[in-house]
Amino acid sequence: MALMITDECINCDVCEPECPNQAIALGPEIYRIDPHKCTECVGHFDTPQCVQVCPVACIPADPQHPEDRTTLWQKFQRLRAMAPT
Repeated sequence: MALMITDECINCDVCEPECPNQAIALGPEIYRIDPHKCTECVGHFDTPQCVQVCPVACIPADPQHPEDRTTLWQKFQRLRAMAPT
């Protein structure tokens, strides 16, 4: 699954720079995660880095975007292929 940021977010700014896919951005009120870019760090790290650094534990799996590890790996491959070289 892609991850999401809940309204418990305190806008502490620590998650955004940790995202290797640049999937996290400040929204109108709190940070948000673009589900089309979120791979839960598959292809980069063993665990989602945003979850590791979040001080309020407000980054669960997004039930609107169920994805297994294989799907996340495929998304990582697509994003890597689209990245500028």
